[in-house]
Amino acid sequence: MTKIDRKTKETDIVLSLDIEGKGVCEIDTSIGFFDHMLEALCKHSLIDMKLKCRGDLHVDFHHSVEDVGIVIGQALKQEIYPVDGVERFADVTIVMDEASVKCSMDLSNRAFLYYEVPVFGKIGEFDAELAEEFFRALVVNSSINAHIVKERGSNKHHIVEATFKSFAVALRRALAKNNRIGIPSTKGIL
Repeated sequence: MTKIDRKTKETDIVLSLDIEGKGVCEIDTSIGFFDHMLEALCKHSLIDMKLKCRGDLHVDFHHSVEDVGIVIGQALKQEIYPVDGVERFADVTIVMDEASVKCSMDLSNRAFLYYEVPVFGKIGEFDAELAEEFFRALVVNSSINAHIVKERGSNKHHIVEATFKSFAVALRRALAKNNRIGIPSTKGIL
């Protein structure tokens, strides 16, 4: 289990995270839709997480969403690397009614995000484009390579939720134990 406390002028975040969990979480960012997305991320990745974020919500939600991505990414990096005895690669498509989102992932220890999920406007009080900010912060700080692509969909809630779920399931599958692989790289280290 990894614990991180991060305090800036914009946010105060306390996190504990365990990648070998059961998907149990306690999430409190004071941003309802974002809490719902983080709960889906935990449930479908089987990561246990306790997260509390107090941010400058009087400004907007950007700092809280991005900083939560940073902290979760930092914790994932500590939990994942060095990679040994796991699948490393994963590819999954998640559908929610009319929406379909694909996530391909490599636990490469090299950060890269390809994000093609054009969704804009409000979902409740949440700015839909903040989902990209969250994933960019998470991927950069965890050194994960992720390609997230909307294949179809029109309902913003469904699209963004499928985005979080596709990332979660891809992460779970990339972390799946496979002792026959050893270190999953011809370099001998990741």
